[in-house]
Amino acid sequence: MSDSVREKIIAIIAEEAVLDPDQVKPEMTLEDLGIDSLGLVESIFKIEEAFDISVPFNANEPAQTEFDISSVAAIVSAVEALVRARV
Repeated sequence: MSDSVREKIIAIIAEEAVLDPDQVKPEMTLEDLGIDSLGLVESIFKIEEAFDISVPFNANEPAQTEFDISSVAAIVSAVEALVRARV
C-alpha cells in the first residue's frame, strides 16, 4: 500500500504546486513547494477524495491532531494511518 499511497499523494501535491512529481521530495514542506493555505485545503480535499478518508478539521494545528502536515513524508504517513484505520 505504501508505494501507491505515496505516489498518489505526491501526484496530488505536485499538481497543486505545478511541478513534476519527480521534483517533490519526501523531506520537502508545503512551503518549500510554494503551496499556500488555499492550496493546502485543495490538496486535502483531493487526498480525502482519492483515499475515501476524512482528514481532521484542525490538521493545520499539529498540537490538536495526529495528522501531521509538516512535510510530504509526514502527510504520507498520516494518510496511511487514516487508510489503515478505515479498513
